[in-house]
Amino acid sequence: MRTRNIDKEQLVKQEAIGMLVEEGFQGFSMNRLAKACGISVATLYIYYQDKDDLIKKIGVEIGKNFFCEMLKDFSPDMPFKDGLKKQWENRARFAIKYHKEAACYDIIRHSTHGDYILNESLKDFKTVMGAFFHNAVNKNELIPVSLEVFWSVGYGPLYTLLRFHSEGKSIGGKPFKFSKKIMDEAFELVIKALTP
Repeated sequence: MRTRNIDKEQLVKQEAIGMLVEEGFQGFSMNRLAKACGISVATLYIYYQDKDDLIKKIGVEIGKNFFCEMLKDFSPDMPFKDGLKKQWENRARFAIKYHKEAACYDIIRHSTHGDYILNESLKDFKTVMGAFFHNAVNKNELIPVSLEVFWSVGYGPLYTLLRFHSEGKSIGGKPFKFSKKIMDEAFELVIKALTP
């Protein structure tokens, strides 16, 4: 039986992420991936059962890394404004530093594997963020809104700005680069909308 090679496994993950981001699911196959990695297709099956297994494992790994980063220096007991600001900072840092992984996670999350990926990678994070939300409402630091409305208003502006940054342009093709100043401006508007 052939043994796993950690360097090859990392290469496979990085090539798979790049291929999914650049070409989507329609351009992705185990044969093309093996060729891009300079390995045989048989080598891929040392690491993964099949294409679906590869996609799920990559999605879960990125998700767990993402959610781990979101909890850095964060506590569900933080004052609402401080906690939301920390979430924005953590999310922006991850999206910019690991832009391919973030884009790949978004693609996989919106595929037939999405529910599996979220269930496997969200477990602890969901509990922490639920506690943060409920603590903020109970302390009267957040107006009582549905979780969906909170998520849309609380994070929608940030993700729109990060998408503009990723594309290098905003509405109408105007050049755009994410900055702390722009993030802070949007964040203050979000706080005005969500706090009593």
